[in-house]
Parts: sequence; C-alpha cells; structure tokens
Amino acid sequence: MTLDAALALFLSHCRYEKNLSPKTVRAYEIDLQQLRTHLGKEQQDPIYAPAIDKATLRSYIQSLFGGNADKTIKRKVATMKVFFHFLEREDIVAINPFRKMEVRIREARRLPRTIPLADLKSLLQCLYAQKSSLRRSDAQAHRRVVRDIAILELLFATGARVSEICRVKVGDVDLRHGSVRILGKGARERIIQLCAQETMMALKAHHDLCRSGGESDYFFGTGSGRHVSDQAVRAMLRRAGTQAGLRLHLTPHMIRHSVATLLLESGVDIRYIQHLLGHSSIATTQIYASVEGGHQRRLLAAHHPRGGLLENIGLEA
Repeated sequence: MTLDAALALFLSHCRYEKNLSPKTVRAYEIDLQQLRTHLGKEQQDPIYAPAIDKATLRSYIQSLFGGNADKTIKRKVATMKVFFHFLEREDIVAINPFRKMEVRIREARRLPRTIPLADLKSLLQCLYAQKSSLRRSDAQAHRRVVRDIAILELLFATGARVSEICRVKVGDVDLRHGSVRILGKGARERIIQLCAQETMMALKAHHDLCRSGGESDYFFGTGSGRHVSDQAVRAMLRRAGTQAGLRLHLTPHMIRHSVATLLLESGVDIRYIQHLLGHSSIATTQIYASVEGGHQRRLLAAHHPRGGLLENIGLEA
C-alpha cells in the first residue's frame, strides 16, 4: 500500500472508528503530511508504507531538531508511533519500525505563565469603560464589546480552554441557576458553577443584546451560524491588553493558568481545581503547586524552622 493510501485510511479510522475530535485529527494530518513531504524529497513517488524503515525514520526525526521546539518534536514522534502501530495492526506493514527504536526527547519543564491580578483588573476595567462609552454612539461596536466582556468573564470564571468557551452552546448556559456545561477533551463534560454576580450579568447582557435573533446554536455565535473562533478570541485579548496599557502578551491560556494559581494560593483543594480545569490526571494540575509563590512565601515565613533558630543571629554581620 502506498503511503498516501495508508495516511487516508488512518485518518478515516481516527474520524469514524475512534471518533477523535476534528482538532486532533487535523493535528495528526499536519504531522503526517510533514513526514510525507520529507520522504518525497528523498524518494521518488510512489512511496510505499512498508518500505519506511528505522533508518528512514531516524533521519526524519533528526531533521525535526532544526528549529522545532522539544514539545513539538515529541508530539510529532508520538503521532508517527500511533500511525505505524495502526499500520502493523492492519497488516499493512509486517513490523512497526518503532518497536525496536528507543526515542527519548527531553522536554524542558516550563512553569505556566500567569497574569497578575492587577493586570486582570485593568483589562476588565478597560472593557467595561468601552462598553459605557459606546452604549449610545456605536451600536455595532457596543454589541461587540458586550460579547468580549462576556467571553473574558467566562474565561476567568471557569478557567476553561479557549476552544471550550468558543463551543459552549446556548443550552449549556443556565442563566437562571448560574452554571455552565463545558465539553472538554475526550468528550468529558463538566458543570461549573458561576458564583460571581458580575459574570452572570455579563452573560445575560450578551444573551439579551447579541442573541435576540437566535441565528446560532452557539452562545458566542456569529452571523453565519458558526461559533466565534479561537483565533478571534486571542486577537480580542491582545487588542484589549494593548488598549489597557498592559505590556504582557496576553493569551487565553494565561487566564486559565492564573485562575488555577490564584485558587490554589487561596487554599482551594487541588482536586477541585483538577475538576474545574478538566484535567484527566491530577499530575497535570500539580504543576500549579510550583507557581503560587505568594502562598509558599507566607507558609515558609510563618513555619520555617530557621525563623526561631538563634533568633537575630547573623543580622548584625
């Protein structure tokens, strides 16, 4: 079987048999097409899947280190492993070439980047000020900023991923009882309570003003019936950050990190934070324990044994 036919069969398997999300299937397709392009430069068409051996894959993996981040390389290798495991199971290749390959990519462990609470306050103040100033002067711009405020309030209230917020449907938001249903990774649903009155008011304002036509099933819908895109939210956040005079390059995921860190610093149980963020493993949530330095400083200042050991000794030196 040719590599092109094998790729098509694998992607079909991912879509219709494994029922993976379109985003995951698209990521697989991009990674494997990059492999296909690389092999096309070294071999003549048609390229046959069984002819791809360990030496060929080693050469390709080495080429990935020229400009890709460790995390990206690790993902691409993982994609290839899944692909060749499928080919072996389907008897398209006799032996999975990765079976006797030991590929270890050491990924740097970076702490999540957060937004200071004062900057989040400035961001909200800026958007609410725009809402007041545009109320009577520009109806279209006013509708847009009402939507932007609702998106930002929901991101901050839930700590959800931007893709999850964009795909929230009208029926997922309970404006009466104050909750939202989030569909996360692996089609796992979670219900998050919305406790801040300001968040509820922002969502209601968007619903009443921007959804009067009912043109979309999505809570943050567009005129074409689709949901607002992840890229549009990222652009909105960058624009609002610039208008608020913030120097940080803001992203929706930084808000997610900030919510987790602030909750942990306030003493919220890490298992609740795990549920809030939709992490399948608490090990993923544990990284925030390394970020909330303010709480760590207070604990060490109050309880570290050095504080009472030969008090004041060393201060005069």
